[in-house]
Amino acid sequence: MLHVRDIVHHPGEMREFELDLDTPEKWGEGLVSIPAGEPLDLDVRLESVHEGILVTGTADTRLTGVCGRCLQDIAEPVEVEFQELFTYPGNEAADFEVQDDYVDLETLVRDAIVLSLPFQPVCQPDCLGLDPETGERLTESTGESERTPVDPRWAALQQYPSDPDGEAPRRAAPESEDTVTEKS
Repeated sequence: MLHVRDIVHHPGEMREFELDLDTPEKWGEGLVSIPAGEPLDLDVRLESVHEGILVTGTADTRLTGVCGRCLQDIAEPVEVEFQELFTYPGNEAADFEVQDDYVDLETLVRDAIVLSLPFQPVCQPDCLGLDPETGERLTESTGESERTPVDPRWAALQQYPSDPDGEAPRRAAPESEDTVTEKS
């Protein structure tokens, strides 16, 4: 919460703050989140306007979690920008209001950060994930791939080439009545 008594109802007044805080609880669910107690750096500008207090700023913190493909632990910086108008209490309902000469930034900052978290995070852009047979990370694989055993019901198909135009001759198609030519 930031005290704004000195700029309330004084359009044109502005205050800037640099805050170093810790997240009060875990923010986010799923594969990545911001753990409780993680350092959170806020640069905030409060501007008094006729309707209320316009809050603009950036939040810097760090996400932790696991890669969505290979389950390797990841930790990456998160930087988000936010802007919201905290209206003066009145007849209209608003999402954010100035209450007792204070603006409460926790909900605003939490929502901005959580919405910026990746839904399917990856440890690196070209992460190949896990080998379904061995469970080892494919990006760290030695390159020696074991030949997968062939189902005995399909084994007979192994004698045919994979490229029918390349190695095996094709049988000629039988002539149909439509393509018969007259002999002269």
